[in-house]
Amino acid sequence: MRVAIVHDYLNQMGGAERVVAVFRRLFPDAPIYTTIVDEKKLLPELKGASIRTTWMQHIPGIQRYFKLFFWLYPFAVRSVKLDDYDLVISSSSAYAKGVRKPKHAVHVCYCHTPMRFAWDFDTYMNDVSAPGWAKKLSKLTTGLLRRWDRRNSRDVDLLIANSTIVRQRIRDCYDMASDLIFPPVDVDRFEKSEPVKPPEEDYFLVVSRLVSYKRIDLAVKACSAAGKKLIIIGSGPDKGRLQAMAGSTVQFMGRLSDEEVTGYMAHCKALLFPGIEDFGITPLEANACGRPVIAFRGGGALDTIREGLNGLFFDRQTPDSLKMALERLEGERWNQEIIREYARGFNEQRFIAELRQRIEQTLDKKQAVRRPAARISRQRQERA
Repeated sequence: MRVAIVHDYLNQMGGAERVVAVFRRLFPDAPIYTTIVDEKKLLPELKGASIRTTWMQHIPGIQRYFKLFFWLYPFAVRSVKLDDYDLVISSSSAYAKGVRKPKHAVHVCYCHTPMRFAWDFDTYMNDVSAPGWAKKLSKLTTGLLRRWDRRNSRDVDLLIANSTIVRQRIRDCYDMASDLIFPPVDVDRFEKSEPVKPPEEDYFLVVSRLVSYKRIDLAVKACSAAGKKLIIIGSGPDKGRLQAMAGSTVQFMGRLSDEEVTGYMAHCKALLFPGIEDFGITPLEANACGRPVIAFRGGGALDTIREGLNGLFFDRQTPDSLKMALERLEGERWNQEIIREYARGFNEQRFIAELRQRIEQTLDKKQAVRRPAARISRQRQERA
């Protein structure tokens, strides 16, 4: 069976890109089609893969301003030629779902969320550096993109949501049902690696891209007010704003190696997860290190946090609500092995098994539809 993998863009290292890496393990000979790629930001598992980009790769400044070219991606995606493939498997939080599928092929889409630019414009553009007039002009195109996004969803043979909240968004945006498979978490990495023990002690931890919708500001304000030590690992456009509001107990580490991140996770009091995420793999990575999580009660955290077992919730996105959760955690006792065992339930082998089963079911269903049509066609030819 000839298989093609499609992804929106390969210019960052996040959870969606880790899903693509698992797709490649499942189909090692499949080429990866994407609009643009930044070789310097590829996951190690994707280096050496057959990556095929579109004409957008040659646009000057595309790597730095890729979000501002939102209106070109639909055209770029539709230009991808997949006539030679029997199975198209896409990883999409934006445009990859709209790729042209050959009539004979099956398209399975793993949807991280419906297109943010079209359905959640203000959040998408919040961290984009652009003049106000450009953002207002951009907003006028969201209606067209919504129609395009809704229409191309009908051509997908199977939509798979990565969380309960994304499944609800798919229903709201596309009026379509979807399957649910939680993303893969590389829990083995945390059990087999040799973490670098951090010099700090008695600290809370944030590991995240520093963008405003992640609500890292809540963690900064809560820990500053409570005098609690907070270590923040990651970089992004919101770093300057966060540093300006941080007290003396908050430390910004920037980007660190996997071994260093694992070390900080393994020795923290708890990971703080204050935003609303589509799913959120980082809390489960902290759990794989045996550490609990304090998360806002919303989004993907509702699928992963079992209160009292592997973490706690706070109910309002305010510094005071998070501060109360920090104090509650101090009085709790946590079983590291139970937390680790819970995280193992989200491992990559589970994801691959569930995905393979759904793909095989979809292929069988397509074949079942084709057989009667082929039989009718032969009968007509015989009568003629």
